[in-house]
Amino acid sequence: MHDPTASAANTPAAAPTHDPKKVRRTAAASFIGTMAEYYDFFIYGTASALVFNKIFFPEIDPLLGTLAAFSTYAVGFFARPLGGIVWGIIGDRIGRKKALVYTLLITGLGTFAIGLLPTYETIGLWAAVILVVVRLLQGFGVGGEQGGAVLLTAEAAPPNRRGFFASLVQLGSPAAYLVPSALFAFLTTQLSQEQFLLWGWRVPFLLSIVVVAVGLYIRLRVDESETFKAVKENAASQQAPIKVIFKTSRREVLLGMGSKFVEAAVFPFYTVFLVAYSKHLGNDSAFVLQAIIIAIIAELIMIPIWGHLTDRFGRKKIFLGVAVLNLFLIWPAFNAIASGDPLPIIAILIAGLALGHAGTYAPQASYYPELFPVRGRYTGVSIVWQFGAMIASGPFTVVATALLAAGGGSVTGVAIYVSALILVSVVCLAFLPETAPGRLGGKEYADWGLDSQPSDDGSVGTTHRASLS
Repeated sequence: MHDPTASAANTPAAAPTHDPKKVRRTAAASFIGTMAEYYDFFIYGTASALVFNKIFFPEIDPLLGTLAAFSTYAVGFFARPLGGIVWGIIGDRIGRKKALVYTLLITGLGTFAIGLLPTYETIGLWAAVILVVVRLLQGFGVGGEQGGAVLLTAEAAPPNRRGFFASLVQLGSPAAYLVPSALFAFLTTQLSQEQFLLWGWRVPFLLSIVVVAVGLYIRLRVDESETFKAVKENAASQQAPIKVIFKTSRREVLLGMGSKFVEAAVFPFYTVFLVAYSKHLGNDSAFVLQAIIIAIIAELIMIPIWGHLTDRFGRKKIFLGVAVLNLFLIWPAFNAIASGDPLPIIAILIAGLALGHAGTYAPQASYYPELFPVRGRYTGVSIVWQFGAMIASGPFTVVATALLAAGGGSVTGVAIYVSALILVSVVCLAFLPETAPGRLGGKEYADWGLDSQPSDDGSVGTTHRASLS
């Protein structure tokens, strides 16, 4: 492990030669590719809350059926860490771009296959078994997505604007949720319940083939990271990426995973669990989905703003401050849903997503890459991202729904659970370093790449490089 103080003091920023057109093209391609891949992943969450309990688990109590549907949703998260490790190694050894093409194909074709699945009525419990297998494949594919997408953009961006440009990649995730949410909201209002259960729910899954085609076209046209190309030519880059990360950055890996909890928990809380909770209370599910759409549009506006703020004030300061803010939004969210009043529901969803989620999601795109040296960066980011998501987000809807059922409808247990996950992130962020070059005198926290320039005293960063030689 390295000394964070020495690393920040010694390691310089990358050379300031960044083609603005290439940076914008890379950011746009990464955004579109991420949106395509996360469309495939998030569509499942909405379907779990609205329909899967009825078509795959119709023989049990509705609340328990929702719990079973959420369990199949959670399965995908448990496959993501394995995908993160495998695709991280491929991305660090072979290339960011190639890894991203394969992950898109695996995830997208899995989603299309769900749209063709027979239901419980046709083949009984085997329908649920097949659903779980496809979900595992999806999770394996998504496990390598975010690490590579943010790296392509972060490594292409100028250090003083890295937070802003890298945050543009993060637009892909809420945008990906927006599209299936809008489709399901439209279908539930335009079709009868019988039509929706018979064939309507399949439409968003089958349309994924179009999304995959567009994403694949864009992703094949983007250039490989220049930073990766430079390091790939060096023989030292052949050292195992996992060995690199756990030799130099164990502390960053462990604290980074904990810092991920807040963002990984609040997103399914607002976009999946509250939909099911509202339905449990007898509220209009279509309205809650429409309110989420409004909130996600607000989040799309706020993400690049939060990214810009991390360049100006620092990644850690923004990330930590908004993590604390999330603690104060939990109970108002439950109260708003329980009221059934449209205005409070819309207001709390906007606050929870555009402020609480976006303010912790945007910093990650630049913060996590800056924690790790270039030769193991894809692996380090993927491990932090996917293990953090698996622990906090994977079982979230299952645990929250189980706590709701065990409490006889009381949300106290759920509130404690969400708050505990947020507090883990607050503590971890308190012990993590600042990494924004603008807050470190223009220097990098970790070895950014072989194109680094000498610092003011003529030396170059050696902390990570010495350990990798």
